[in-house]
Amino acid sequence: MSPIIRPHAEQAYAHELAALAAHDDRPRPTNWQLSPWAVVTYLLGGQAGDVRIEPKYYGRRRLIEIAVATLATDRALLLLGVPGTAKTWVSEHLAAAISGDSTLLVQGTAGLNEEALRYGWNYARLLAEGPSEQALVASPVMAAMRKGKLVRVEELTRIPADVQDTLITLLSEKTMPVAELNTEVQAHQGFNLIATSNDRDKGVNELSAALRRRFNTVVLPLPDTLAEEVTIVQNRVAALGKSLELPPEAAPVREIQRLVTIFRELRGGKTEDGRERLKSPTATLSTAEAISVIHQGQSLAVHFGDGELHAHDLAAGLVGAIVKDPATDGAVWQEYLETVVKKRDDWQDLYRACRELS
Repeated sequence: MSPIIRPHAEQAYAHELAALAAHDDRPRPTNWQLSPWAVVTYLLGGQAGDVRIEPKYYGRRRLIEIAVATLATDRALLLLGVPGTAKTWVSEHLAAAISGDSTLLVQGTAGLNEEALRYGWNYARLLAEGPSEQALVASPVMAAMRKGKLVRVEELTRIPADVQDTLITLLSEKTMPVAELNTEVQAHQGFNLIATSNDRDKGVNELSAALRRRFNTVVLPLPDTLAEEVTIVQNRVAALGKSLELPPEAAPVREIQRLVTIFRELRGGKTEDGRERLKSPTATLSTAEAISVIHQGQSLAVHFGDGELHAHDLAAGLVGAIVKDPATDGAVWQEYLETVVKKRDDWQDLYRACRELS
């Protein structure tokens, strides 16, 4: 049987979760698989007996503590940040550590309807039998309420505003009315909701004040330092590369450092030493995009090169990641190449490779 490309968090890190559960002697909220302290350890790394817990999130410990503490109350959690700040990654691992199940998920889209958040019907049974418990099709939210688990709602602000407000009753009353059956589903202890949202999406639907009050918002920032962001990219590239059968040695740390430096400088509008102001492109240039660029370069190097990522492999994905709008981003990128990349003595190979593609 072929390996799974992307196993769920509770599958990929089952040994860590089991080790933490075995050594976790702190109080656990009802229906939690781990104590809040162990959940934070799972996210940030540590030790459970002789098992090393790999860090899943690199950032401020206090932010993760606030997120976990929120989920132990009756308030829902909203993870907010620009694209690529690990909102989805954090929400998945929180659900895996707390509920042992990260699969109760609603993916927000502009065309989402209320059924995705409430319930639907098996129409064959509905026509044959009329409304009944057997004909009801529970949404992930309803399933989480019944089981006392966490449910995840991705890209909350992409969901139409009138559908968003479906959550108000669920989060305030912890019940879901089923009018057709003249009944309701009451949430069991352990139920809560994690939503993610970014404020750079052109399809953003602002949350109503009533819905926003139901959430405790935690803003996940971009990595503070170059070294921190390089570490994140390096570790994620190594982890994902295993499932894609791309050897980790195919992505030298020097190339990762150069890519992250370029992204940080263009994103921040200034060089790393702060001496020169730069124009920023329309692209978000997130950590997640940096990981994708490295993976593309790895694939080129392994299948069409000597097996090690070089400047021309990096340039192939770099230009596409930065130049999203040729009319505006193209000029920004050309100016950066000539005023920054060209002047760095040890970047001449990258300069030439990018010039060839541009």
